[in-house]
Amino acid sequence: MAGPKIRVYVDQPLGAGQAIALDEARANYLFAVMRLGVGADIHLFNGRHGEWRAEVAEAGKRRGIAVCAEATAPQGAPPDLWLLFSPIKKDRTSFIVEKAVEMGAARILPVGTRHMNSERFRADRHQLHAVEAAEQCGATWVPEVAELQPLDRLLSAWPEGRRLYWADEGKAGRAGLLVAEPGPAAILIGPEGGFSAEERARLHRLPFVTPFALGPRILRAETAALAALVLYQASGGDWR
Repeated sequence: MAGPKIRVYVDQPLGAGQAIALDEARANYLFAVMRLGVGADIHLFNGRHGEWRAEVAEAGKRRGIAVCAEATAPQGAPPDLWLLFSPIKKDRTSFIVEKAVEMGAARILPVGTRHMNSERFRADRHQLHAVEAAEQCGATWVPEVAELQPLDRLLSAWPEGRRLYWADEGKAGRAGLLVAEPGPAAILIGPEGGFSAEERARLHRLPFVTPFALGPRILRAETAALAALVLYQASGGDWR
């Protein structure tokens, strides 16, 4: 009976016959946790060359080697969608990052707002969460998790041609669910305390911003992020 498909992200070129060095963290996962040995099949991806089946050639406590045998999936790409959100408590922020990867976001951008619940955000730590989510969900890419930056600064340098869909808590209970248009897009989710009056006023003035509702109730930040991604994917993303 075949075991579970084990996928591992590696930051190395992939191709037929290519030997891939497995670092201590990956060796520990594969050989200590999953109890694989020489000859076992694993699947590798690097965000550039699709997914490859590889055979374990060396299995040690702190390192290993796998050799690429055959391509098993072509390189894919998510919709050109960014997720902007205000960081919240640690585990719930991790949830947002993981679900954004599973839902097909191409970039994850934490933004600082007036009522931000948490000012601590380690992009390197959450990038690892993004890698783990990609390994689990079958994606052949890993979206960038950007450093935290003020919302005002990001809006001031907003790229031309990218529509920003704003989950406006002020529209709860009213019509106006997200219906995505073709083209580059981004979703903005506010902090637990909501946007300030000044932030709301600015968002309403910007021509590239489209406010939308998320149903009849005000949702928690992590729920709002997931719901908004579902609406986008169902109307204008790669679920259609």
